[in-house]
Amino acid sequence: MVDSASWKQKRKADTVPVAKPEEAPHPIEADELFDDFIFNYAADDNLQRQRTIFPLPYYDEDTPLKIEEKDWKHDHLFSNQNYYTLLFDNEADMDLVGDTSLTSVQVEWILLREHKVKKYYFERIKGMWMLEAVNVRPVEEDENENFVDFYVRFASDSVYQRQHVRKPLLFITLDPDDEFSILETTLDIDQWFAFRPALPTDSLSNINYGQKNEDLSESKILKVNGIGNGYSNIFYFRKRGGKEWELYKYEDTSI
Repeated sequence: MVDSASWKQKRKADTVPVAKPEEAPHPIEADELFDDFIFNYAADDNLQRQRTIFPLPYYDEDTPLKIEEKDWKHDHLFSNQNYYTLLFDNEADMDLVGDTSLTSVQVEWILLREHKVKKYYFERIKGMWMLEAVNVRPVEEDENENFVDFYVRFASDSVYQRQHVRKPLLFITLDPDDEFSILETTLDIDQWFAFRPALPTDSLSNINYGQKNEDLSESKILKVNGIGNGYSNIFYFRKRGGKEWELYKYEDTSI
């Protein structure tokens, strides 16, 4: 016979739950399309820690560092904004968005005031997108005005902006009489100032799907996408005579 105290102790030992080993990360549906993954990564702290390789190599210009998991702070990327931006050097590269065969993508912050680029390197490993490194570097200088310097002035100085908008400005929008048709027309400078949208002034985000995005390119396309609100504006810039930048085409297909 087992006394009641011993039986109760044995019963308690039998019912104590055994700690399960930490589960390894596994692919999710959002891994198929990088855009779906990155929004989940930015919003979900647990997913972010599972999909970041620690210790994370972090290169601050020429200084190599390592970030341990205990020191990692949740990075919201652009999820706290109601928009994000994309940059391209030419129109053909815009077709890379939505490619499900990608295995390497970089997310960038162009810090306009600091004149720096912060780049996050993501790789698809065993079907899962993983952050494997972060790099901070200065924007390359140009003997003429580089795009970052130009854009900062263009977005914040209306007098300077007026001097760097093509006259007339090519304008593409939805046909007000048929939302499934595109209308191509032009705007004069006063019409541009009457209808121009607000432009980001502190930083630009970018998702590099494999497109060329060179600091010293002589053409730039800035796409501003709303997050969950149907907003879509595209600004087409180029250098006039290889020297001065201008906005030569504007596209508003917001729903």
